[in-house]
Amino acid sequence: MTRKVGIIGTGHVGADVAFSLVTQGLCDVIVLLDENEAKAASQMLELRDMAALSASRVNVIANDYNELHDADVVVMAVGPKTLLREDRLEELAETRAAVRALLPRIIASGFGGVILNITNPCDVITQIIQQTSGFPDQQVFGTGTLLDTARMKRVVGEFFDLDPKSVTGYVLGEHGESQFVAWSTVTLGGRPVTELAGDRVVDWARMESAVRGGGWEILQGKGWTSFGIATAAARLVDAILSDANTIYPVSAWDEKLKVYIGQPAVIGKRGIVQTLQPELTAYENNAYQASARVITAAINSEK
Repeated sequence: MTRKVGIIGTGHVGADVAFSLVTQGLCDVIVLLDENEAKAASQMLELRDMAALSASRVNVIANDYNELHDADVVVMAVGPKTLLREDRLEELAETRAAVRALLPRIIASGFGGVILNITNPCDVITQIIQQTSGFPDQQVFGTGTLLDTARMKRVVGEFFDLDPKSVTGYVLGEHGESQFVAWSTVTLGGRPVTELAGDRVVDWARMESAVRGGGWEILQGKGWTSFGIATAAARLVDAILSDANTIYPVSAWDEKLKVYIGQPAVIGKRGIVQTLQPELTAYENNAYQASARVITAAINSEK
């Protein structure tokens, strides 16, 4: 059975998602779509140039929305024209309009798969996609705090001089300024990270700030971020295509709070299989609720 992925937006992020999928051989066909058709065609040609050098063959096509009719996943990677914004919520007016203009074309193709959203502000746009498309909320989700969690693992791993893959735990809430590290979930070898710190002086607030500000630090230096989020998206696409039932912190629907927000969820072939709300401390639970209010306020700002 052919594994097919559509990518809407072929800028830095969309192109790097395609590059990740091709180099890892995670699908059979990629459909690249962009308002700048020449750009999408150029990205297609360069990815095709890799065919003789990559481990597996991935067919790349461009600029045909009809090709989405039998796609398993569509990745929404539309970005704003101006990239250097510290608060992702500042991008909302522009990206909201772009996504709403594109969704009818996706739906008209007959697409019935999973929509994975990267476009910022991630949680808000994911909710707009679900509401506008009418797809079940399980079938639409965002990359959420998966990248932020990876940044947390890097920061903690560097502090303890350990491989970041050995760090477990989550960053929860908005993929934005109101996110927080749920320190009660962070462990190393099954032991709480706070316990392993021992007598060492740890500035937990500063560590959390490094996680939250990681994207902005990269933006200031190179003008965009793409490697991390593209790798995160590729992991999620793989989980969908292989029906892996893997747990990742993503922007998923919280039925109680009526909002899309970063939380651990099981990812399978139809999207969100179930969400797994970890047991949080009172402080962390308050932070989660406060973050949900920030997202809700942004959604309601247009009403």
